[in-house]
Amino acid sequence: MKLPNLTPALLLLPSIPGAYCWGALGHQTVAYIATNFVQADTQTFFQGILNNKTSSYLAGVASWADSFRYTSAGRFSAPFHYIDAEDNPPASCGVRYARDCGEAGCIVAAIQNYTTQLLDPSLDAASLKMAAKFIIHFVGDIHQPLHVENLNMGGNGIHVNFSGTPTNLHHVWDTAIPEKLIGGYSLADAYKWADTLSTSIRSGAYKPLASEWLKGLDLSDPVATSLAWAEESNAYVCTTVLPNGVAGVQSQELSGAYYETAAPVIQLQIARAGYRLARWLDLIAAGVKTDL
Repeated sequence: MKLPNLTPALLLLPSIPGAYCWGALGHQTVAYIATNFVQADTQTFFQGILNNKTSSYLAGVASWADSFRYTSAGRFSAPFHYIDAEDNPPASCGVRYARDCGEAGCIVAAIQNYTTQLLDPSLDAASLKMAAKFIIHFVGDIHQPLHVENLNMGGNGIHVNFSGTPTNLHHVWDTAIPEKLIGGYSLADAYKWADTLSTSIRSGAYKPLASEWLKGLDLSDPVATSLAWAEESNAYVCTTVLPNGVAGVQSQELSGAYYETAAPVIQLQIARAGYRLARWLDLIAAGVKTDL
């Protein structure tokens, strides 16, 4: 894949307020991985919807939903970025759709809604574009463990330090660990990280695992499909995010041993998200053609 043209607008994405759910780096990496694995017809289909013929057609909008949620027009979408699992980490973890998806909606319901919209050929171009941007983003979000956890507002209320800087646990997982791991946050950094992870999926450590990642994907049941992803992500809250509870991280420096344990999980989840996003977009594109 040819290195994308790094336009000033795209390079400024990490500085946009609210662009930190997996961080711009994480979301763009997920999008580039998906770009590496989608079918040619899928690429054409979504380049048309997004009105972008470049290789960054997915990555260029991957963080849009985080900015949109802070606008007056997009405020309704804020609850769509997460599902608040009312579990009890680290003693027990688990997501229940009926219990945890609030009245205002949640990420599982949003993936169902916007997938359904993308399958509707009668929908207007603006609505299809918005639905595509939401799906690209939410498939990334649901693979971040603290987007499927209610405790302390998904870790936002757990105060920690990272590389000597006060922050919160959610931000550490969204942004601090990925940026430390990669050494930057530009679109070029995301492209390179995606290339590394894509190679691992094709021929490296992830190759034996990749087929398992796609099991259970069912376009006719987006709730069951995305709930399975949420449950998988949520399990890491008990095993990796908070193995010793809040007391184990509260006011602690997390850039050492904690980072070394968490970074491989973050890489795995980014790879899974990108590979699954590619297949989900393939299924949507094929589903629309079948209905025509």
